[in-house]
Amino acid sequence: MKLYEKGVYLLDGQQIAEDPGPAGQGLSKEEAAKNTIAYGILKAHNTSGDMERLQIRFDKLTSHDITFVGIIQTARASGLERFPVPYVLTNCHNSLCAVGGTINEDDHMFGLTCAKRYGGVYVPPHQAVIHQYAREMLAGGGKMILGSDSHTRYGALGTMAMGEGGPELVKQLLEQTYDIPMPQVVGVYLKGEPIPGVGPQDVALAIIGEVFDRGYVKNKVMEFVGPGVSNLSADFRIGVDVMTTETTCLSSIWRTDEKIREFYEIHGRSEEYRQLEPGAVAYYDGMIEIDLSEIRPMIAMPFHPSNTYTIEEVNANLKDVLAEAEERAKVSLDGQVDFSLQDKVVDGRLYVEQGIIAGCAGGGYENICDAADILRGASIGADRFTLSIYPASTPIYMELAKNGVLADLIRTGAVVKTAFCGPCFGAGDTPANGALSIRHSTRNFPNREGSKIQNGQISSVALMDARSIAATAANKGFLTPATEYSGAYSRPQYFFDSTIYENRVFDSKGVADPDTEIQFGPNIKDWPSMPALPENLLLKVVSEIHDPVTTTDELIPSGETSSYRSNPLGLAEFTLSRKDPAYVGRAKEVQAAEDAILHGEDPIKALPELESVLETVKKSCPQIKTNGTDLGVGSTIFAEKPGDGSAREQAASCQKVLGGWANIAREYATKRYRSNLINWGMLPLLIGEGDLPFANGDYLFLPDVRRAMAEKAEKIQAFCVGDGLTPFTVTLGDLTDDERAIILKGCLINYNRRD
Repeated sequence: MKLYEKGVYLLDGQQIAEDPGPAGQGLSKEEAAKNTIAYGILKAHNTSGDMERLQIRFDKLTSHDITFVGIIQTARASGLERFPVPYVLTNCHNSLCAVGGTINEDDHMFGLTCAKRYGGVYVPPHQAVIHQYAREMLAGGGKMILGSDSHTRYGALGTMAMGEGGPELVKQLLEQTYDIPMPQVVGVYLKGEPIPGVGPQDVALAIIGEVFDRGYVKNKVMEFVGPGVSNLSADFRIGVDVMTTETTCLSSIWRTDEKIREFYEIHGRSEEYRQLEPGAVAYYDGMIEIDLSEIRPMIAMPFHPSNTYTIEEVNANLKDVLAEAEERAKVSLDGQVDFSLQDKVVDGRLYVEQGIIAGCAGGGYENICDAADILRGASIGADRFTLSIYPASTPIYMELAKNGVLADLIRTGAVVKTAFCGPCFGAGDTPANGALSIRHSTRNFPNREGSKIQNGQISSVALMDARSIAATAANKGFLTPATEYSGAYSRPQYFFDSTIYENRVFDSKGVADPDTEIQFGPNIKDWPSMPALPENLLLKVVSEIHDPVTTTDELIPSGETSSYRSNPLGLAEFTLSRKDPAYVGRAKEVQAAEDAILHGEDPIKALPELESVLETVKKSCPQIKTNGTDLGVGSTIFAEKPGDGSAREQAASCQKVLGGWANIAREYATKRYRSNLINWGMLPLLIGEGDLPFANGDYLFLPDVRRAMAEKAEKIQAFCVGDGLTPFTVTLGDLTDDERAIILKGCLINYNRRD
C-alpha cells in the first residue's frame, strides 16, 4: 500500500501521475479537481453558488431508534410540520424491548406515530439494520443521504452519504443546509484482485491501519477508483465502504459499473443506477494505491480498528503482539481493571471464546454465504467458543433460508439471529468476563462488547473478516486465517424478496397526516431550557483526559444506556461514567451556581468555593456582575483529541444539559463531534501544544467571550484563576455565520425556536 505525500492526477481512470504532462490537457489542478466524482455530486447538491463554501441539501435522511426521538423532539420545538424530504426511521439498535422496561418500545411507537404525522417511513425492529435498508431501498446513483449514524456510507452504490449528529438532520428537517468548506478528495486506487480467503473487512482494516494515525483522510472524501474496483462484487465494495468511517473521513464515493447496475436491478430499482467515473484528467489531494492481491487476512486487536496486524503475523509472533496490544490497552483502560490477552494462548495458539458476524459491515449476503462454505460439515464444538450470525436484513435472512445456507450454519452449532446492531455497540452477545470476541462488525472500542469496567467486568473485541471468523470457528476457537481454507466458494445467486417490507414497513409516501397523535412514553422528555451565551464565562475544568484519542463511547457510553437516549436528563447521568465517574457530580456542583444566577440568587451560596474565585476575577474586572446575561458559570472538559467514533449528538448534549459551556482540545477527532458541540451551543475551543496552563479543578475566566464570538475574533483571551489571573490563548477554528449565531443563542433549539 502506498500513500502519496502530495496530490496527484488520475488519467483516464487508470494511470496515476504526479505530473500529467501533455496528457493533462493543460488543465490546472483547480480545474482537474472538478473532474472527481465527488466534486460533481457536491456541486449538484450545493445551494450556495460558491463551491468553496458548500450549503448542501440532501435527498434523503435516515435515523435509528437511538437517535430519532431526540431529532424529532428538537425539530418539533422549532415548529416542525412535515418532513420536507424522505426520512426513514429504522429500529435496529434499541430492539431488545426487555431492556429498560417499556422504554424501547415506547420509542418505537413514538417513531411510528411521527412517521404518520409528518410523512415518513418506519421500519419495525428486526427487519433491517439501518444501513442495509438504505442500500436496498434508498441509495441512488449521484444522490446524497444524511444519517444520524456514523456509518452512513453508501458510496459503493454511487451515493455520497454522511453520518452526523442529530442536529444536522434537524437542520434538514427545517429546510436549512449542511454547511461545510469544500472538502479535499483523496483517491483510493485499487488494482489487482483479492486472493481466496480475503474479504472486505481485510481490505478495510489494512486501509485503516495505514491512514488513521496519520490523519491522512481526516474530514476528506475517499474516492475509490482504478481497475481493481471491477474485480470486486457489490457486496465486497459495500463491506469496504462502510468501514471508511473508521478512517475519520467525511464521506466516500466509488466509481460504478455493471456490477452496481446489477445490484439495483436485483433490488427492483434499476432506474436508480448511474454510471460514475472520474473525468479524463482528475486531480486528487492525496492518493492511496492498493494492490488487492497483496492484502492478507487481518485482525484489529483491542481497542481500536487501527490496531492492525495480519493474522499470520499474530500467529507467528504471538507473545510479542499480545504484549504490545496489552500495553496499548492500558491507555484506554486507565488501570481501572486487570486486562490480559496473553492468557488466551493455549498450546501455543490464540484461543478466542466468541465469534460474531453482524450488522452493516458483516451481515451481508456474500459474507454469510462464504462463511457457511468454510463451516459446512464442521462443528464449532461444545466448549466455550460460540458463534452468532446476524443477517443485515430480513430479505437476506429469507434468501439464506430458501437456499439452505441457514440450515448449514445452524447445523454447525452457530446461532442465526434477526437483524440487530446490538453486538456492535454493546447491547447484545456480551462475552464472559475476561473473554476475547472476534467480530466482523465496525468497532472494537472499550465497552463495545458490553463489559462494565467500573464494575470490574472486562472483555474485549478483535475485528476480523467473516471468512477468517468462520475458519476460526471451524477450528473451534483457535485463531485461523481463511486463507488456510482450500475449498471452493459456492457464491449462490441472490434473489431479493421485498414482500416482508411491503407487509411490515409503514411508508407514508411523503404524505403527512397532522391529525395523528404522537404517542409518548414516560421516558420521553423534552430538552431542558438552555441560556444564551453570556458576555463573560467562568468555567471550571471538571475532567482532564490525556488519552491520544477519546471516543464518543467514552464521552457517553452505549449499550444499556441507549434506552435513555430519549430522556436528556436521565441519559446525562451516564456522561463520562466509564472514563471519569466523578465528572457528573463535579459538573452538577458547578451547574448549581449557574442555576442560582439564572434565578437571581447568590451563586456563592450554591457553590461556596466561588467566593474566592470571584474576588480574584473582580480585582481585574470589577465591572463583572453575577447575573445571567453578564456572567455565566459552567463546566468544561479537556481532552487531547475527543470525538472519534459514533456520530451521537449526546456526547455533546449530555455535557450541555449538565451545564457544560465548552470543550478544550488540541484537535477534534471528527468534524461530526465538533459540529455536535456547536449545535448544542458549546465552544469548540482549541489550545496549542505544550504544557497546559490549567489542571483539573481549576477555574478559567473568558472575559468578553460573547463579543469575541460576535465580532469573529480569531483568538480568545482566557485566564486561569489562581492567586491572580494567568493569561493564555485559545482559538475557535473556522465557524460559519450560522454556527456563530447558534452558539450565541445557546443552542440550535434556541436558534430555531418560534416564540
